[in-house]
Amino acid sequence: MKLYEHDGVDLEDGKTLKSGGDKPIPRKIHNRALLSGLAYCISSCSMILVNKFVLSSYNFNAGIFLMLYQNFVSVIIVVGLSLMGLITTEPLTLRLMKVWFPVNVIFVGMLITSMFSLKYINVAMVTVLKNVTNVITAVGEMYLFNKQHDNRVWAALFLMIISAVSGGITDLSFNAVGYAWQIANCFLTASYSLTLRKTMDTAKQVTQSGNLNEFSMVLLNNTLSLPLGLLLSYFFNEMDYLYQTPLLRLPSFWMVMTLSGLLGLAISFTSMWFLHQTGATTYR
Repeated sequence: MKLYEHDGVDLEDGKTLKSGGDKPIPRKIHNRALLSGLAYCISSCSMILVNKFVLSSYNFNAGIFLMLYQNFVSVIIVVGLSLMGLITTEPLTLRLMKVWFPVNVIFVGMLITSMFSLKYINVAMVTVLKNVTNVITAVGEMYLFNKQHDNRVWAALFLMIISAVSGGITDLSFNAVGYAWQIANCFLTASYSLTLRKTMDTAKQVTQSGNLNEFSMVLLNNTLSLPLGLLLSYFFNEMDYLYQTPLLRLPSFWMVMTLSGLLGLAISFTSMWFLHQTGATTYR
C-alpha cells in the first residue's frame, strides 16, 4: 500500500521498489528509520522510568495533571522555538484541528492509561505487557489496510505473547487494576498507531503549505490535549488533591516534573518522526 511506502521503499518489509526503469531507488531512508527508531526507544524508556519515579517514589496521585503539565511544557518549548525562528510550524486552523481531534482523543487516553498502569505495575511488567500492543497493531493492519506480514513477523509476535503471558503468571506483585489499565493502554496505543499515519496524510491536505512537519504535529497534538486534560483532571477529582498535596511546594518535585515534560516533547517528536519513516507495526 502507498500508506507504507516512502520514496520508493516498502518501509515495513524493507524492500526497495522499482520506479519507471529497472534501477532500484536508493535506500538512504533506512538510515533515517534506524536513527528515528533508536531515538524513539531511548526517549520512550526514559519517559517510563521518570513517570514511574514521579508516581511511585513521590507517591503523586494526579497522573492526569502530570500528563497535562508534560504536554504544556512541550507546547511552550515548540512555540518558543517557532517565535525565535529556529523551527517552522503550521498555523493551527479550525479545519486542521477538526481533522486531528479524533486521533488526539486516542492520544490522551493512551497517555492517561499509561500513567494509571504505572501507578500499580512495575516498569519491567509494563514493558513486557506492551508487547501485546504489537500483536493488536499487526492484526489491525491486516484487516484495516490489507497489510500482509510474513511468517517471521508472526513468529516474533507469538514469542511476544508468550513473554507477556509468562510474565503475568510469574508476577509476584500482580495487581488486577494495574493490569486492566495496561490492557486498555495496549488497545489505545494500537489504535493510535493505526490511525495516526492516515490522519497525518489527511491533515497535510488541509494545511496552508500542503505539508505538516513533526514540530507542527507535536504542537497540534499537545495543544489539543490541554483542554481535554483539564476536563478529565476535574472529572477524576484531581483538583482537590492538588490543592492539598505538599509536593507542589517542593522545587525538586517541579524539576523532575519539568524533566518529564522535556522527555514528553522528545517522545512526541521521535514518535512522529519514527512513524513517518516506518509503518505502524514497526513503530510499536
